[in-house]
Amino acid sequence: MIIDHDSRFNVDDIDTPIIGIAADVGRHDSGMHQHQKAQLLYAPAGCMTITLDNKQCVLPPTRAAWIPAGTVHCAQMRNVVAYRSVYFDVATFPALPSKMKIIGVNTLLQALIERMAMWEWDMPAQLQNNISALFIEELAAAPEQSLQLVLPTDGRLILWLDSLQSGSKNPQQLNQMAHEIGASEKTITRIFTKQTGMSYQAWRQQWRLHGAIEQLAEGKSVSDVAFSLDFSSDSAFISFFKQHLGDTPSQFMRSKIE
Repeated sequence: MIIDHDSRFNVDDIDTPIIGIAADVGRHDSGMHQHQKAQLLYAPAGCMTITLDNKQCVLPPTRAAWIPAGTVHCAQMRNVVAYRSVYFDVATFPALPSKMKIIGVNTLLQALIERMAMWEWDMPAQLQNNISALFIEELAAAPEQSLQLVLPTDGRLILWLDSLQSGSKNPQQLNQMAHEIGASEKTITRIFTKQTGMSYQAWRQQWRLHGAIEQLAEGKSVSDVAFSLDFSSDSAFISFFKQHLGDTPSQFMRSKIE
């Protein structure tokens, strides 16, 4: 199954307790949407970005997103991603979590996601029972991770933020960004502090961290990532990455939550 930028899929049109999708996805933007089924979103290769409630989250291969039914969200892929999505009818599975969370994916949970994403939609429910029960148990036990970035909502930043999310530019230094927006540095600082809970500089560093994780998950080299995110050198990028996540880029991408 191939999903591209123009693909549309309405899971609520399908009357099945569990619906799995395994697809190679190119550049794609789902747009803000919601569905009546709960969703587990994961990519064993590549990296997805999801946006919800003015928060942006990155999903490298060690992370998955649990999205409860009715949650408004958007999924974006800028390059080819091994897309895995499993939808659940909440009436059939009332024990599923009711709040959104980013979780670590261990070897067992990954295997369960792969199995459920690839089974036939018309598989008899009784044949799904053991795997779905084990999945729910592993989902409840999975450690929560924090790879979320709050997005500002001030109207003066809409076009600027759109250009960042499209991947066409990186967030500049404060003085350059303020000049582009046409506001003072003091005003920009006040907006970010009030709407995101952090200074613009701290927010910019978190944005670059998300970008680094996404590009590393796509298989780009440390040198290429450092250059694309405007770091002065490879060593400066590695030091930045380790300071924020406790691992070097190569250690982070090799790690699995056991």
